[in-house]
Amino acid sequence: MFDKITEFLRGRWRGGIGRRFIKQQDGAAAVEFALVATPFLALTFAIIESALVFFAGQTLEAANADAARLIMTGQAQTGGFSATDFKTQVCNRIAALFDCNGGVYVDVKTYTNFSSVSTTSPITNGQFDTSKMGYTPGGPGCIVKVSLYYQWPVYVSLLGNNLSNLNGNKRLLVATAVFRNEPYGGSNAC
Repeated sequence: MFDKITEFLRGRWRGGIGRRFIKQQDGAAAVEFALVATPFLALTFAIIESALVFFAGQTLEAANADAARLIMTGQAQTGGFSATDFKTQVCNRIAALFDCNGGVYVDVKTYTNFSSVSTTSPITNGQFDTSKMGYTPGGPGCIVKVSLYYQWPVYVSLLGNNLSNLNGNKRLLVATAVFRNEPYGGSNAC
C-alpha cells in the first residue's frame, strides 16, 4: 500500500522537495504503528473491561445464591438476622472485587405466589432507585426473592457500544434468586 501511495506522489510531484520527501522512509514504521496501535489498544481495553463486568456479575450471582440459601433453609430467620446482618453475610461471600459496604445493595421481599414476583428494574431515569428496597425473609413455605445490586463503573466505550445502563458511566449488576422457603419449623408468616 505504501508503494502505491509513493508511486502516486512521484507522478504528481516533479520538484526536488517532493522527491526528497518521498524518498524519506525513516518514520514510516512509526506512523504505521501509530495508525494500527490506537484501535488495537482501544479494542483490547474494551475486551478486558467487558470480561471484568461479566466476571463481576458472575461473582455477584454466586454470592447471591450462597447467601439466599441462608434464608431458604431458615438460618437467617431462626438466627434473628436483621437487614444489616444479612448484608454482612453477603459481604463475607463476595471477593475483594466489590466495595461491599458502600456499593452492594440487598433487597429481600416475600410474595404470596410465584406469578406475583416483581421483575421491574430499579432504574428510574438513568438513576438507581433504592427507595423500595427492604428485608422481609418470610417464614417456612413463603416465596422469597433475594436481589443483590452493584453499580459497576465503566471506563471504556467502544464506537458507541457502551456497557453502562446508568447515568455517570455505571452499569447496574443484578443477581436475583427466587425460591420457596423450606419447612424449617418456624411460624408460617408470609
